[in-house]
Amino acid sequence: MRVSPVSLALTLAVATFSCNPGLAHPAKAAMADARAIAASIASSERPAADRERDVWAKPDVVLTLLGARPGMHVIDYLAADGYYSELLARIVGPKGQVILYNNDGYASYAGQELAKRFDGRHIPNVLQKVAQISELKLPPKSLDAALFVMSYHDVYYTPRGATAPMGDAPQMVRALFTAMKPGGVVVVQDHVANAGSDPAQSVDKMHRIDPAVVRRTFEEAGFVFDTGSDAFRNSSDDHSKLVFDPSIRHKTDQFLFRFRKPAH
Repeated sequence: MRVSPVSLALTLAVATFSCNPGLAHPAKAAMADARAIAASIASSERPAADRERDVWAKPDVVLTLLGARPGMHVIDYLAADGYYSELLARIVGPKGQVILYNNDGYASYAGQELAKRFDGRHIPNVLQKVAQISELKLPPKSLDAALFVMSYHDVYYTPRGATAPMGDAPQMVRALFTAMKPGGVVVVQDHVANAGSDPAQSVDKMHRIDPAVVRRTFEEAGFVFDTGSDAFRNSSDDHSKLVFDPSIRHKTDQFLFRFRKPAH
């Protein structure tokens, strides 16, 4: 039987993250709109570079796990060049909104790419915000979803010349919990570090983070672990290399988690 890419994405996105026995439970359904996701990815208005990125980024998997659908209010957290922000903008439609959030470092790094994406192009419902992580203001119960793609670890990163990390992860996640609507979800995708790794060290050296650290921080803030996907797992990555190493770039062992704010 022939399986369509969208059907395959739906199957992958709800697959249980199986590397840790403690995560083994049936995945809960996400209310994703498969047609809206597929249409956004297939849009002829997307830049050629984004289409090339699709091959390894697998946005269908990520957006399906997020439950992307029309009408959502979602934040693309530390969004860099806005690759996912643009995809989400088409999905959420005129009744939804996407917050493309960067701190000063991310905004500076992605400045030219952001300009290419938005200058002279009509991308509806994207609100760009630039602020330090500790100063980002989000109204309580205003968000249906939040997305971190290869960016969560950088909260622990100390930029060259700085005296402190980019943010305080527990504070950031608590603020996000307040901003989420009951039942809202957060999806985090990132590079795997060895179990037990100190994030301050694994991030500064290799831009990797122990998935257990991420899960613990979200659960301590009040979120519940909902499900995960092993669509980005790579058992040949031994977690010893910098993620930008040409031999492993775009092929690192990655986790993909979904957390949910309890409905009550």
